[in-house]
Amino acid sequence: MDRVAKSYAPLIEERDGKTTVTLSEDHPGFGDRRYIEHRERIAAAALHARTGDPVPYIMYSEEDDATWQLVTTSLSKLHKQYAAAEYLAHFDALNLPSDRAPQLRDVSDTIGELTGFKMTPAAGIVGTTTFYGELANRTFNATQYIRHPSQPRFSPEPDMIHEIIGHGAHLANERWARMYELVGKAVLRLSNPKAVQLVSRVFWFSMECGVVEEKGELKVWGASLLTSAGEMAQFRNVDIRELDLAGMAKQGYEPDAYQPVLYKARSLGHFEDFLEDFLTMIDDDTPDAI
Repeated sequence: MDRVAKSYAPLIEERDGKTTVTLSEDHPGFGDRRYIEHRERIAAAALHARTGDPVPYIMYSEEDDATWQLVTTSLSKLHKQYAAAEYLAHFDALNLPSDRAPQLRDVSDTIGELTGFKMTPAAGIVGTTTFYGELANRTFNATQYIRHPSQPRFSPEPDMIHEIIGHGAHLANERWARMYELVGKAVLRLSNPKAVQLVSRVFWFSMECGVVEEKGELKVWGASLLTSAGEMAQFRNVDIRELDLAGMAKQGYEPDAYQPVLYKARSLGHFEDFLEDFLTMIDDDTPDAI
């Protein structure tokens, strides 16, 4: 299982020195040749980046900057109402611009100074074991493209808005950077694909789509919810359940759609304890035991 549905994920290929990005017909950028060519340049920069080199500088388009400004303005208003207080405190540390798309290298440097995590460029969707496994070395594979301007309120694939505004604030917080590292270490010691899939599913329902009780109200904690204005505005209306490992293991989810089921913690400490207990105890036999 990768971070987004395979049917939606763009196909990225490199032949004879040329990088091509093929979008599925249901992708909002399908048929937009200028957007696709821009995505191809960004993908090529990631594919040609060498380990240890600075994150490639991207020349963002006017549309990218406009989309970033539109989305961040919308999210800022929703975050004040719905985001967990601890998220807001560490998001401010990123000091992101509001009028233009930031450079991933700058965000990575900021996070590195705070927790030692770094963001490395990814051309597109990274395989599950690779993505999670590299978290053990405090390395987060992040995309550098911006979602298509026709669909700013929700991105079915993880664009840079999702990576930075969602996960970036988590990684700037040592408490949660440690949880990401534990995810990576858990995956690296597993050989059973079903066990790796279980880690991915728990990550989805906690770090991507988790909600938490705060002063009697439900607040958003997960990176996916925090970067989807459309979904955040209505998350309290879905089926919200208590943290439950067995339930998460059986609950299906759609990475390219709003979630019909969410799991809540009584506090961020409850989330932390739940994740740490799970990540330290999981082994190859766990999926068959729950």
